[in-house]
Amino acid sequence: MFGEYIARWQLIADGAPIVTHSSQLLPVIYRGEKAMLKVAVEAEEQFGGGLMEYWSGDGAARVYRHEKPALLIERAQGVRSLHRMAKTGFDDEATRILCETAARLHAGRDKAQPELIPLRMWFVELEESAAKYGKTIQKAALVAQELLSEQREVTTLHGDLHHDNVLDFGPRGWLAIDPKRLLGERTFDFANIFCNPDFEVAASAGRLARQARVVAEVAHVDHRRLLQWILAYAGLSAVWIMNSGEEERLDIDLAVAELAAQALG
Repeated sequence: MFGEYIARWQLIADGAPIVTHSSQLLPVIYRGEKAMLKVAVEAEEQFGGGLMEYWSGDGAARVYRHEKPALLIERAQGVRSLHRMAKTGFDDEATRILCETAARLHAGRDKAQPELIPLRMWFVELEESAAKYGKTIQKAALVAQELLSEQREVTTLHGDLHHDNVLDFGPRGWLAIDPKRLLGERTFDFANIFCNPDFEVAASAGRLARQARVVAEVAHVDHRRLLQWILAYAGLSAVWIMNSGEEERLDIDLAVAELAAQALG
């Protein structure tokens, strides 16, 4: 899978391959720079490279080469981790960094956007499936319909902004990887922070309420509307998992959806 790109782009392998459910990755050297070669396995993953190019290294990793399904980007080499920060008493700081990164990604660019998916399309599955999965998921679907009917501050979204998709790039600071190429309300992009980095943190007492205040303050978003987007997103993510027949991370999404519903009264 890597061979043709190694030859075409004159890359030097610089580590062991990394395999995920959606991509295969290989650390490489490109023109003397440490880089990461990503070859997407899932069709949807192939489109993120266009959005990475659109950001031009501002808030996101630089793109060196892009030819679907392959993407060659600069490699994160810093030692800091937002995942580790959130689990070791620095959750507020990690959330602030995520908000600051999002602000860079959401800023307008004086150039044409890549092909983006309207946020409403993502929520079709929640609307169609909610009746099967209980009151919290049904409430999430109703809230999502309300939010999507009148979106505010519509912009280019990362779509999967969380602690493991914003990495330490050393002198270049914290930068995003692996976007989902969405177009929709800016506040939506903060919802996934609350379903991460793991169940222990996400479901801990008072965590949702505290981080909601941090996001509202740093990102300048409406506090109640943020809670609504958290409920809508967590419900959607839970439906995706239940419809797929897999149980991984389902406990997190259901817990966060219930916490957000309670916070909304």
